[in-house]
Amino acid sequence: MTIESRVNALRKTIPEGVKIVAVSKFHPTETILQAYDAGQRVFGESRVQELIVKQPELPQDIEWHFVGNLQRNKVKQIAPFISLIHSVGSERLIKEINKQGKANNRVIPCLLQIHIAEEETKSGFSPDECRRFLTDKKWREYPNVQLVGVMGMATFTDDKEKVREEFRLLKTLFDEWKSDFFSDDPSFKEISMGMSDDHPTAIEEGSTMIRLGTILFGER
Repeated sequence: MTIESRVNALRKTIPEGVKIVAVSKFHPTETILQAYDAGQRVFGESRVQELIVKQPELPQDIEWHFVGNLQRNKVKQIAPFISLIHSVGSERLIKEINKQGKANNRVIPCLLQIHIAEEETKSGFSPDECRRFLTDKKWREYPNVQLVGVMGMATFTDDKEKVREEFRLLKTLFDEWKSDFFSDDPSFKEISMGMSDDHPTAIEEGSTMIRLGTILFGER
């Protein structure tokens, strides 16, 4: 099955209003171009060094998302062009993104990464930490960062009900914060959850953005 056929087949199963982020990490530009030629325009990378090599080599209308753990000292390298940073899990990172956004005369859209899984390896704000951050209105101190929603990763498990509960928690938190802090902000609308193995459940629980790698590109 070609990448083009995978993209086209998958697109038929995804409801309107749910954005596919094609996670292209570790895949060469030739492979990315196959998905691009099939109409895919949103791609996600998780390593800054890989992204800054690919970005200038590929069509400039690609919308690049950063979906991995982002070190503060690497923000400067992607700030000029990144369309969305999914993995914003601390105020220190927000502060650096704001600094680099200002240096590039742009506002950088970001998602609040929330730790919803029962795995220590997953990162992000805890729900309580994020609630305090929003309640204290500290996010208003960073005009070059635009918070546009939340992101979370479910526990890696075969227990589908557990995964569903974690996605449901993220949707509940999004609804709470939308109501309490962003009710007048139409840009706060995204819920990034769901990957190749669990995206159907994520969509059922309210995802607006799914991050798909293996199902599109095959095993690396």
